[in-house]
Amino acid sequence: MWGRWGPPAVPSHDVAQLRPGIRRAGAFRIALVTVALVLLGAAAQSARGLETRERGLLPEGTTGVVVLDLSLSIANEDYFAVRRALRRLVAEDARIGLVVFSDVPYELFPPGTPARELVPMLRLLVPPSLGPVINPWTTTFRAGTRVSAALELAAAMLERDQVAGGAILLVSDLETAPDDVPQLADTVNRLRRSSIDLRVVPLAASSEARLIFEGLLEEGAFEPTGSTAEPAADPGVSGRKLPAALLALAALLFLALALHERFAGRLALPRPEGAR
Repeated sequence: MWGRWGPPAVPSHDVAQLRPGIRRAGAFRIALVTVALVLLGAAAQSARGLETRERGLLPEGTTGVVVLDLSLSIANEDYFAVRRALRRLVAEDARIGLVVFSDVPYELFPPGTPARELVPMLRLLVPPSLGPVINPWTTTFRAGTRVSAALELAAAMLERDQVAGGAILLVSDLETAPDDVPQLADTVNRLRRSSIDLRVVPLAASSEARLIFEGLLEEGAFEPTGSTAEPAADPGVSGRKLPAALLALAALLFLALALHERFAGRLALPRPEGAR
């Protein structure tokens, strides 16, 4: 027998007795569908907060100048953070220029140089405690540090090579000469007014030095330095924690769907003999 709207129906004289069960099944189905929709929305919201990739040390698609502090105030453990930052740039296949500085800055690489050119420098950037290394800057750099001069050289390099929307990455312990602080403030303010994005990888910076830069830089300019020990693996690829909340929501969603199929599905009846 066919029902009014098409699907086969089973004639019964006890329909009234089935109505409470039908209502319970309908309510159960609505509850499961509601729970599934809520879980789906929560999972989507949780997924929006996930970073699909780690933020690069330099803005994606830009050419930057790395400003590397090699003054005598750089401690042994700071060299690990320096090497890690350079290896990250290599792994990100960045286009960079390079300035090294202490009391005076020097341009080593022009803007647009592939970051892989930094690899030969890594053998020179080892802590003095690990043994003597022939460092070409040891005889020319002095104890004094002038961060403003290095930043100004980096900005001039970007302007000279007509790099639009460039960036500067300062890798330093942020210690600068006391008489350099006013010039540093003026330099950073000019960079903020321009299209140059300034980011900082702070080494073992003192609280006073960090406080000065935090007052000058925009929010989010500081990059985390991570562990002081240099990892054996490529630091350009960092481990990410599993999104536990998203996985839990997905498991609950599948459970709700399974319960719906188990307890709220239609009752399957055998076809009568001879039926198509």
